[in-house]
Amino acid sequence: MSLHIETPLIKSQPLSLASSCSAWLKLEALQPPGSFKIRGIGAACEYYIQKGAKRLISSSGGNAGMAVAYAGRFLSVPVTVVVPETTTERAKELLKQEGANVIIHGASWHEANELAMSMLEENDAFIHPFDDPLVWEGHATMIDEVAESGLQLDAIVLSVGGGGLLCGVVEGLLRNQLDPVPVIAVETEGAESFHKSQLAGKIVNLESISSVASSLGAKQICNRAFQISRDHQIISVVVSDKSALIACEKFLNDHRILVEPACGAALALAYDRSPVLDKFDNILFIVCGGATATIDQIRQWLAMYLNVET
Repeated sequence: MSLHIETPLIKSQPLSLASSCSAWLKLEALQPPGSFKIRGIGAACEYYIQKGAKRLISSSGGNAGMAVAYAGRFLSVPVTVVVPETTTERAKELLKQEGANVIIHGASWHEANELAMSMLEENDAFIHPFDDPLVWEGHATMIDEVAESGLQLDAIVLSVGGGGLLCGVVEGLLRNQLDPVPVIAVETEGAESFHKSQLAGKIVNLESISSVASSLGAKQICNRAFQISRDHQIISVVVSDKSALIACEKFLNDHRILVEPACGAALALAYDRSPVLDKFDNILFIVCGGATATIDQIRQWLAMYLNVET
């Protein structure tokens, strides 16, 4: 039995009307641990356990850690997840609910990741949140499912953090002979490491992460994501935290599914009727999910932005 499920592919009337295009949704928020991450991370966990791993170690303040914890519980292998100090109580609670040993360390994911790497012992496997070919191969299965549906796409919209989802989607396009399909990669202001790398023509390391979209909070993208930006048609877009948060609330009203701001960033292009979408008709939005989001937290953040404006 696979750790991930085949998720629904639906046409969204609300997003289609908002964006003036045919908006299709790949509902990865419905994966058992709450996000697309279980596709690739689940595949990596299974691989390393088959190779003899007796413990899984990861570093993540959110969805990747949830995926490792879920996989470990499902496969009866202990899991340790190192999370940064910025991780929400909700995220820590969910990780513990899955049976993971949770260690809090560092101001950002990078500090947490350094500690996780230093903890590795014999018979441990490190599960990287986004920089592993096994993870990309697993994420590509969502595009396999889209290809099998026969849907003809003009573009795919997705969110970018460290680049794992982008790498997986492009791998899926390539192996299904859909490589001409462009990808619109969306980030929030304060977490736009991919966008700045594209502009600079080299990988840029952000000094800090200031966006509330913590799942996009990698200070730099992986090398493969940068290479993809050279080889594949990638349109980089940056939106505000406010737009991402409003999109989360609108999407909840429209589809009864709560997603986190990192996912809201991609959905914001439809709700804001971004001109980037104008030249495309059939557009697939990867609804990547977010297990740790709560509507109270989203509304709290949104109120903060609205108060700043007034």
